[in-house]
Amino acid sequence: MKKVGFIGTGTMAKAIVKGLVSSNFEAELYGYDLNKNGYEILQECGVKLLESANELVELCNFVVLAVKPQNMAEVLQQIKPSFEESKVVVSIAAGISEEFVASILGDQMKFVRVMPNTPLLLSCGAIAISRGRKISEEQFDFVKKMFETGGVVCTIEEEQMNDIIAINGSSPAFIYLFAKGFLNFAKKRSIKPEVALQLFCASLVGSAAMLEKGNKSIDSLIADVSSKGGTTVAGLSVLEEFKLTEIVEKTCEKTAARAVELAN
Repeated sequence: MKKVGFIGTGTMAKAIVKGLVSSNFEAELYGYDLNKNGYEILQECGVKLLESANELVELCNFVVLAVKPQNMAEVLQQIKPSFEESKVVVSIAAGISEEFVASILGDQMKFVRVMPNTPLLLSCGAIAISRGRKISEEQFDFVKKMFETGGVVCTIEEEQMNDIIAINGSSPAFIYLFAKGFLNFAKKRSIKPEVALQLFCASLVGSAAMLEKGNKSIDSLIADVSSKGGTTVAGLSVLEEFKLTEIVEKTCEKTAARAVELAN
């Protein structure tokens, strides 16, 4: 049975582990964190916790790097003495490229870059994944199946990974901020918070389904909701006046630029 180890056991690592355990994914799971972050939860999931990152690397076939981008170079230098070319490195850190990891662990290392998002906690994740140059099809398929236990997985080219962060990695925070405006309005109008939240969340889910399965363009979907001279058109006029789509594009550009900065 393949052995999967997590260096860094924070929120995202725990979410991945929960998906693997709940789906009865066939793998032995190991973990290590300098601060013993979330150890009790991982132990309950059957994860074997180790005393060092090097011990984990020596033992595991697949090593998931779930540490902050700012700490990645230090961690890679630490595990380098224990690293072998047969092992697969999986990075879920924003901005960390195959080239960066290879510069420390060597050009022959096998690599998969992954950008998950926090809805993975509910097995509703949106996960982007890119295949490294040296990894085999079988190894890549194993990693892909790992993340499919937590949500939808799409394969893209690595050069697109910094840009995709805005689309799936950071976008939940942008959506929550958007939701906050609607809920603030509801509060001002004395609408019960639980009612407003339930209706808005249902609207988000329904709108997403229409986007994905409705077989219509975004402009057509907007038109379907917008009667001439009606309430929706009145509201859209404000979003257009303040150039909502341009704001979103600039938000995505800033997000992607920060990913590049984190890698340097």
